[in-house]
Amino acid sequence: MAIVKIPKKQRLSVYLDPDIMNALAAYAARRDQSRSLVAEAAIASFLSPDAAERQEAATTKRLDQLDRRMTRMERDLGISVEMLAVFVRHWLTTNPPLPEPAQAAARAQAGERYDAFVAALGRRLAKGPKVREEISEDVTGMAGAE
Repeated sequence: MAIVKIPKKQRLSVYLDPDIMNALAAYAARRDQSRSLVAEAAIASFLSPDAAERQEAATTKRLDQLDRRMTRMERDLGISVEMLAVFVRHWLTTNPPLPEPAQAAARAQAGERYDAFVAALGRRLAKGPKVREEISEDVTGMAGAE
């Protein structure tokens, strides 16, 4: 029977940021493993030939998430611009200009109405639903109906 000699592990001392040390200790405790074993596995993973591929995959995943967020933001901005344009067009076509004597009174009342509008907008934003949530994601079929 041949005797297999197991190489002895070598000691390494490193200095870690307190936050990293706390994260290492917490992770090791959750996994019921030693900090040394977790650190060894992390270093081995970092040095492995496929580490770059895993990092690229993680980066790609994160970029995909950012791309989806940007797409939603572009959609929401488009909805906002169109909603404002529809409102302005409607308002301009349904409200004739006021005669000069009535404009001062209208300006005074406009301030009160604007404050009420801002308060209502604040309530809606606080508890929803948002207009963008009321509009279907699939509006392409409706484009021809305009």
